[in-house]
Amino acid sequence: MSSKIKVLQVIPKLGYGGAETGCFDIAHYLNENDCKSYIITSGGELTKFINKKKVKLIKLPVQSKNPIIMLFNTLIISLIILFFNINIVHARSRAPAWSCFFATKITGRKFVTTFHGTYNFNSKIKKFYNSVMVRSDLIIAGSNFIFSHINENYSEYLNTNKKFLVIFRGINTDYFDPSTTLEKDEDNLFKSWELVVGKKIILFPGRLTSWKGQEIFLEALNKVNIQLGHDTFIAVLLGSDQGRDLYKKKLIRLVEQYRLTNQIKFIEHCKNMPVAYKISDFIVSASIEPESFGRVSVEAQSMQKPILASNIGGSKETIIDNKTGILFEAGNSEDMSKKIIELLNLDESTLNQMGIEGRKNIINKFNVEKMCFSTYSEYKKLIN
Repeated sequence: MSSKIKVLQVIPKLGYGGAETGCFDIAHYLNENDCKSYIITSGGELTKFINKKKVKLIKLPVQSKNPIIMLFNTLIISLIILFFNINIVHARSRAPAWSCFFATKITGRKFVTTFHGTYNFNSKIKKFYNSVMVRSDLIIAGSNFIFSHINENYSEYLNTNKKFLVIFRGINTDYFDPSTTLEKDEDNLFKSWELVVGKKIILFPGRLTSWKGQEIFLEALNKVNIQLGHDTFIAVLLGSDQGRDLYKKKLIRLVEQYRLTNQIKFIEHCKNMPVAYKISDFIVSASIEPESFGRVSVEAQSMQKPILASNIGGSKETIIDNKTGILFEAGNSEDMSKKIIELLNLDESTLNQMGIEGRKNIINKFNVEKMCFSTYSEYKKLIN
C-alpha cells in the first residue's frame, strides 16, 4: 500500500533553514518507507546533499513571485504530476503554493501546505496572497503558536473539509549530539574565535536583523557589566547581516557605547554548529517578535546547553522554564539582564543538569524521526 504514495514537495530554495531541512528530511524518510519522493526547488546549498537515488530533484524557478513565471510553474508542475503520477503535492512557501494549488486543481491531486511563519498581512491583498497556505486539503502548523495564529487570522478560509493540525518541527538529534563532537574541533574553534579560558561563553546565533533582538541583548549585557564588572563573560553574535550593513554598524556603535568591545565577537558563519554550541556555556535567543518555532532553542537543548529565550512564540512551547532553560519578558533588557546574571551565577552541576533535561525534552518531542513519521502518517490518511 505504502508504495503507491508518491509525494512531490515544492520549496523556493533548499538552504539550511527549518522549512528546508524539514523538506530534505521528509524526502529521504519517504524513500526509506517504500514511497516515491520528489522535490521541486530553484536550487540551494542542501541540493548537493540530496541522494539522487532516493529523491528525484527537479529545478524550476519556484522562488519567483512574477505572475507569468508562476503561471509557467503551474503548467510545468501539472505536467510533472501527470508524468510521474504524483498523489500528493506538498507546498512549503506562498509563491510556489499558488502554482501547486492550481496544478492540483487541474490534475485532481491532494494538496498539502505547511504554514511555517506568521507572514505579514498588513493589507487585504497581502492576506489574500497568504491565504493559499490554508486552501489545501491538509494544513500543517509547525507549532501551537502558528496553529492559534491561523485560527485567529484565517478562520474565513477554514472549513470542515480541511484537516488542520500541528506537527512540530524536528531536528536531527544524532547530529546535534554533544557526545559526537571532536575535542580538536572544539579547541580549533575556541582559538579561531579568540575566546578566553575561564570566562563564560554566551552564544547568540541568528542573522543580524532587528527583530532577532541583538540590541536588547547588548543593552542587557551593559546592565550585567554594571553589576558584575567587565571580566565575567564573552558573548558571540553568530550570524550574517545579509546585506543589512546599517544594522550591523548600529550594533557596533552600541558595543562601543556600552564599552563591550573586549567582550563581544561578531562571527558571520560557522560550518559546524554542534561544536559552536558545545564550546558555549549557555545560548541566547532574544527575538522581540514571535518565532514560529525557535530552532536555536531546540538545537541548544539537543546539545545539552541551557537556553535563555524570550517568552513569546514557539520558544514557550519548546523550553520548560527553569528546567531546560529560562524565559524572560520579550523586549525587556532589565529582565533579560537579571536572567543572564542568574545563569552566570549557576554552578556547573546545575547547568549540566539543565542541559541533560533539555536533551531529554528534545528527544521526546522534537526529533526529526517523530516529525517525519507524523507527516508520513498524514499522507497515508489523505489517499486512503
